[in-house]
Amino acid sequence: MAENLFYFFVFPGLLFAGAIGGMLSWLDRKVTAWVQFRKGPVLLQPFYDFLKLLLVKETIVPSKGSVLTFLSAPVAGLFGASVSAVFILLPAFGITSGFRGDIIVIFYLLTIPSLSWVIGALASGNPLAAVGASREIKLLIGFELTLLLIFAAVIMKSGMSISLYEIIARQQEGGAFIGSLSGVLLFIALVFCIQAKLGFVPFDIAEAETELSEGAFIEYSGPPYAIIKFTKYIMLFILPALAGALLLGGLPVGGISALWSLLKILAVVLLLTLIRNTNPRVKVGQAMRFFLIWMNALVVIAIVLSYLGL
Repeated sequence: MAENLFYFFVFPGLLFAGAIGGMLSWLDRKVTAWVQFRKGPVLLQPFYDFLKLLLVKETIVPSKGSVLTFLSAPVAGLFGASVSAVFILLPAFGITSGFRGDIIVIFYLLTIPSLSWVIGALASGNPLAAVGASREIKLLIGFELTLLLIFAAVIMKSGMSISLYEIIARQQEGGAFIGSLSGVLLFIALVFCIQAKLGFVPFDIAEAETELSEGAFIEYSGPPYAIIKFTKYIMLFILPALAGALLLGGLPVGGISALWSLLKILAVVLLLTLIRNTNPRVKVGQAMRFFLIWMNALVVIAIVLSYLGL
């Protein structure tokens, strides 16, 4: 019991994933600043932002809507991200424990943060938050099917195994899945799914600061908004880690392998950052067509190629 609590709250769950995600958030902001010819934030700025919201800023509760649902939604999102971190990072790091979950469980757990933010936005009673929630749901409909097809393709390539431990072991025996043509196509689709799941440009439709003033999060402030930020830090780490586990051969942490694993995470985050800084925001209809038509077609082609051994 104590071991499981340690996994959830300390390593590789809540605190560890949040701390690494905060550092990756700094990297994302720093690279963005360099692209825009700015200096960028100091190293600990993401943690300063979190602590300021948590300890200094006041929690303002909207006068309309359900207060209990509004305040509990960020906590539910943090729980989903933290459990996902445990189920993804333990196999990715090669840590064997009783804390196991297959990739179907991970798929559903990763949906909890987005759904909780939608519920919180609707509970706020703010019309702009409702628009943001509507856009988030439409975006979910688009990319979640693509993500599910990617999982199906990975299961096929791993010999019909749904265990993340076995999927990683299969890659360590026969080479990372990205080394095949079908693996490259799956990686491309997965990167765009991660981009949408994180709400990065060009898929920041639900927040759209210039249109909706943070959209689904417009009514959040103080500690509840700090929890949302911390959840986003965790997601910024565990989603690239999931890509590493599914297609890049895992993230072993022993010896020199730890440096190679770190480079995998940094490469994926850098790719996400470059995409967000070189593309304009798309409309929600464009985003849905992009995933439902083009990305799904790409993954289906990858599945066919995988069946042919390519």
